[in-house]
Amino acid sequence: MSSKDWLEKDFYAVLGVPKSASADEIKKSYRKLARELHPDRNPGNNAAEERFKSVSEAYGVLSDERQRKEYDEMRSLFTAGAFRRNAGAGRASAAAGAGGAGFDPNDLFGGTASASARGSTFSDLFSSIFAGNAAPPGAPPPASDRRRGPARGRDVETEVSLPFADAVRGTTLPLTLRSPGVCETCNGSGAKPGTTPRRCPQCQGAGLVSRNQGSFSFTEPCRDCQGVGTIVEDKCRECRGTGGVTKSRSLTVRFPPGVADGQRIRLAGRGEPGARGGQAGNLYVTVRVKPDPLFGRSGDDLTLTVPVTFAEAVLGADIKVPTLDGAVTVRVPPGTPSGRTLRARGKGVSRRDGPVGDLLVTLEVTVPTKIDDAARSALETFAASAPAAPREHLEARLHRHG
Repeated sequence: MSSKDWLEKDFYAVLGVPKSASADEIKKSYRKLARELHPDRNPGNNAAEERFKSVSEAYGVLSDERQRKEYDEMRSLFTAGAFRRNAGAGRASAAAGAGGAGFDPNDLFGGTASASARGSTFSDLFSSIFAGNAAPPGAPPPASDRRRGPARGRDVETEVSLPFADAVRGTTLPLTLRSPGVCETCNGSGAKPGTTPRRCPQCQGAGLVSRNQGSFSFTEPCRDCQGVGTIVEDKCRECRGTGGVTKSRSLTVRFPPGVADGQRIRLAGRGEPGARGGQAGNLYVTVRVKPDPLFGRSGDDLTLTVPVTFAEAVLGADIKVPTLDGAVTVRVPPGTPSGRTLRARGKGVSRRDGPVGDLLVTLEVTVPTKIDDAARSALETFAASAPAAPREHLEARLHRHG
């Protein structure tokens, strides 16, 4: 994606969200569109595939806080006319910008270099636009402006569903993705086997060229090689010179103990490959944890609700409760009310970089709906000798309104 794209494309409109949208709103819209437009759900639909690429491109920028800030600032300055040719800077007079011609993005961004690999940030762009000294046309750019290599590949995002126990203990799973990968025919060079890309004669392999525009010196991606620094004359038939093809690939992902629902795991260099051997993007795996029929989770603590009888709550008891790794005995003190929570230390989530969580056992006193004659007789005897329920505060109100 070129810097020119940042000015010409409205990524907010692509995702269908307002400019003020939060990160969660952007992510929600992206996931919805990605599911609808994914190539696996739309085989042979070229329009859906192109839209899917546009949605992924927009999310790649807006999901990154730094890139989103640069994108907003660049488009804001562009719409405000801050890049008009005669805007004036340095030794240029302020009056020169009054009647200047409109800004043409092609004057600045002539290549298709990746925004993340074009060798400069948004702040660097200002220093190259408003350079004080004009460099000779066609001269190699200064060392500070040289490209760092071919365009970086885009990031890829996917979701994985984990059973509750696997999320707590940690697990390793194979993951199959269908996305662009390195072309095995040319090993990512884009050139026909037996040939190699040649050095671009225009930029001398730097990927950038400098030229004069009135009082300014502009450094821009080389148009001959599209900012890569090399030119492929005999293109690979498999990838048509891009160095990448869409294919299924498998990889093993390690999920650490205690991974939480919604957590995002970053796998560096496992995303889309860069153009013609460029650095690969990252793979982001979002974890979805399936609920467990018994256990819940609160941070690093596991939660469990255990029913106890009225007699156990009154007299106290030792009860055995399950854990994810076996069982533990919990002491119920005499006179325990319903809803009280007991703690079994060290039976929760175990992380490598932190303390072990606990198992929180909430007791729930059960009331039988049917009892036999012996039980009824025992309860009546108990009720006759047991102290009355502490309802004095209620009785006072009843007498007042009686």
